[in-house]
Amino acid sequence: MIRLVLVDDQELVRAGFRLVLRSQPDLDVVGEAADGARAIEVLDQVEADVVLMDVRMPRMTGLEAAALIRTGAAAPKVLILTTFDLDEYAFAAIKAGASGFLLKDAPAADLFSAIRSVHSGDSVVAPSTTRRLLERFAVHLPDGGPGPRADGLTARELEVLLHVARGLSNADIARHLRLAEATVKSHLNRILAKLGLHGRAQAVVYAYESGLVTPNRPTTG
Repeated sequence: MIRLVLVDDQELVRAGFRLVLRSQPDLDVVGEAADGARAIEVLDQVEADVVLMDVRMPRMTGLEAAALIRTGAAAPKVLILTTFDLDEYAFAAIKAGASGFLLKDAPAADLFSAIRSVHSGDSVVAPSTTRRLLERFAVHLPDGGPGPRADGLTARELEVLLHVARGLSNADIARHLRLAEATVKSHLNRILAKLGLHGRAQAVVYAYESGLVTPNRPTTG
């Protein structure tokens, strides 16, 4: 059973999500909150696996709350749900430690899939946002191979990280490197542990910010 906490300042929105989520036998809503500050209080009282978090709320925003929640021991995963399909929200959510970013108007099946994915350790970003981010930060690798080396990573782990930054799935990486998919997942788990990152999405951000990969820049004239 995946235990959920709903965080949204609109009671009707929470009620709608609660009704939809309770249609799934493996999902259980164990708590609710109307803002980020109250969400932290609720999480001190109940055990949760995934927090469904709005962005814009009074007292404390969802992004601020996500950052605080993810610093705790055995912290639940955070899935940001918003009506605003804005790239800056997606980046801020990822850097805050959220495991996913999904629009509130996504089909119910996509919501269920996103919850189960982040619970299992994967990251989820709204498809429309993913397309724009990949177009904006399309990775190119120099002909001579990878650039700066990430401290503490083995050559194979660095190779896996670079492929993650290109947007490849574990299955794609496994095919490309001729490894078992379980081996790729083990490599990724070690990468996250060594770099102190929360999830695949933060690994992508790390790869760009550390200079391991660089974005293609559009040519002019």
